[in-house]
Amino acid sequence: MIHDRPNQVRLSEPASLVIFGASGDLTVRKLLPALFNLAQQGRLPDAFNIVGFARRPWSQEEFRARMYDGIRQFSAGLPVGESSSAWESFAQRIHYVQGSFDAPESFAELDRFLLNLASSRQMPDNRLYYLAAPPQSYDEIVENLGCVHMAEETSGWRRIVVEKPFGTDLASAQHLNKELHNCFKEEQVYRIDHYLGKETVQNILVLRFANAIFEPIWNRRYVDHVQISVAETVGVGSRAGYYDQAGIVRDIFQNHILQILTLVAMEPPIAFEADAIRDEKVKVLRALRPIRLEESATHTVRAQYGAGNIDGQLVPGYCEEPGVAPDSQTPTYAAIKWYLDNWRWQGVPFYVRSGKRMPSRVTEVSIHFKRPPLLLFKAVNDEELRANVLVVRIQPDEGISLCFEAKLPGQGMMRSSVTMDFTYSKAFGAAATPDAYERLLLDALLGDATLFTRSDEIEWAWRQIDPILSGWQSEYAPPLESYAAGTWGPRGAEELLERDGRRWRQ
Repeated sequence: MIHDRPNQVRLSEPASLVIFGASGDLTVRKLLPALFNLAQQGRLPDAFNIVGFARRPWSQEEFRARMYDGIRQFSAGLPVGESSSAWESFAQRIHYVQGSFDAPESFAELDRFLLNLASSRQMPDNRLYYLAAPPQSYDEIVENLGCVHMAEETSGWRRIVVEKPFGTDLASAQHLNKELHNCFKEEQVYRIDHYLGKETVQNILVLRFANAIFEPIWNRRYVDHVQISVAETVGVGSRAGYYDQAGIVRDIFQNHILQILTLVAMEPPIAFEADAIRDEKVKVLRALRPIRLEESATHTVRAQYGAGNIDGQLVPGYCEEPGVAPDSQTPTYAAIKWYLDNWRWQGVPFYVRSGKRMPSRVTEVSIHFKRPPLLLFKAVNDEELRANVLVVRIQPDEGISLCFEAKLPGQGMMRSSVTMDFTYSKAFGAAATPDAYERLLLDALLGDATLFTRSDEIEWAWRQIDPILSGWQSEYAPPLESYAAGTWGPRGAEELLERDGRRWRQ
């Protein structure tokens, strides 16, 4: 649920967190630094264990040393070069078990280790399993957890956290859900999307439902259109093998963008509780109008970045990146126009876009309100009278701004657009915004599934994405455009809005 007491310390029960794939970057860069910060904040119980599971033949000391390097580099709680008592205390919680994902005997050994660990510390045998392994290993990990009865809640609760991607299409997502449900109940499964752990994403709900001035105008009568933008300055980097198969729509739209869209468009839940909120999100996905094959060229844009300039440095085009096929047709940019067929949003377009190698890294939602119906100011025309825009900045500089018209000092009715701006750092301090993984890990330990994705939500999201991908393989596919790195995307994206008499917010 959403908690309205900022200083409230939520403490989980004693538990063991088991990380499958503990030798990977996710563990070093995100999970262990987040857990260390939670420990420093006093949000983890004294009886709390972290157990890494991977194939590497590491000793306990070698594993702890690697985790220390990651925490020293990526955690604000441990300054570089400092060897503190805080680390020494935290290190005692860290353990390592070598094993193979495809070997039931390795899981049986892990099970014995966890039982002995709980017994020796005189704590309940609560377990949170975290799949930080490659997605192709999910099936065998889940199958072996079931094979040795490690999902059964006989000596404590059992939960499993699943990292995205949740499949590559509807069929594979349904297969993954089936495999999970063979061993775990749905209420034991926590599908994590780190975007939902960002404070500003959660603040969309507070902005809408805790303020009487916004919700009455949050509908088709007052809103002209909605824009959602997720821009990245980076290229594919070391992810070329995955990205060239996935592309921008599978990588960003199916999860991050649709998650944001559901929070912007959902109806008020009956309570700020996990199932009530997720019920309303599913309703949005069900109301989203699927894009038909023949609409592919008019409702979608796809493009791929070429060579260009980012922050004063020349960067190669996508097909020149290491690991990318030189004739690759994988889009690194997409823009989509969606409609919601429900009472609140009928006729209001949602324009969404995302791309790599853009001029700046920014994620934001902008609500563009309708212009006044009667123009009273003769000195300007309707085009010059700007609409009010409410902007929710998710990253960076997390905050909210409202653009409105004001009269310039002096005679006459000369106007200017002005902005009221709220930022988290100014209002609550520079360290006010916690890392998304800190929030989500703690929620999973507490059994709070509000910010995690339910199985039906995943499947309905793919029902919206699959028709787009199919359209791009059909005779109706829009051309694969090109845009220079360091620009805001292809000409087709501008035309997508210009055909409707609108333009992207810059």
